[in-house]
Amino acid sequence: MPRTAGVRGQTAGWARLRRSGSVIRFGSRLLDSRAMSVEEVDNYLASVDEPKRSSLQTLRHMILEVVPDADQVISYRVPAFRVQGKVVAGFAAFKDHLSYLPFSGSVLNQLADQLTGYTMTKSALHFPIDRPLPKRLVENLIAVRLEEIGADPH
Repeated sequence: MPRTAGVRGQTAGWARLRRSGSVIRFGSRLLDSRAMSVEEVDNYLASVDEPKRSSLQTLRHMILEVVPDADQVISYRVPAFRVQGKVVAGFAAFKDHLSYLPFSGSVLNQLADQLTGYTMTKSALHFPIDRPLPKRLVENLIAVRLEEIGADPH
């Protein structure tokens, strides 16, 4: 059997998948991708131990207060928030810390004066597992990212 036979079979199944806004059509079934993604974020959080889970749930609520119409998605296997088709924020849990992810290599650098006391990489702000980020900082992080992509927060 030629090597491409398996690929053709997989591709044929995906050919039935059609996206229209937040609705996905798979064959004759309609699925709401927003509900699926919210559920995926819920599942991610459910898999995280306390006190990490509570800190990340607090962060999730803060992000949604800033960008209430954001689509909640899983991007690169972590919860993320998409505005006008672009991911503007995300978070992840690790063994010894939590991370806020701006999905940009320049956001954290632009707010360096507000980030003293935190450790970070170019694309992740690390914070303690039992202490959520301050709301004002989250607002500023998202504002810089929204400005970067030219999006309106509402």
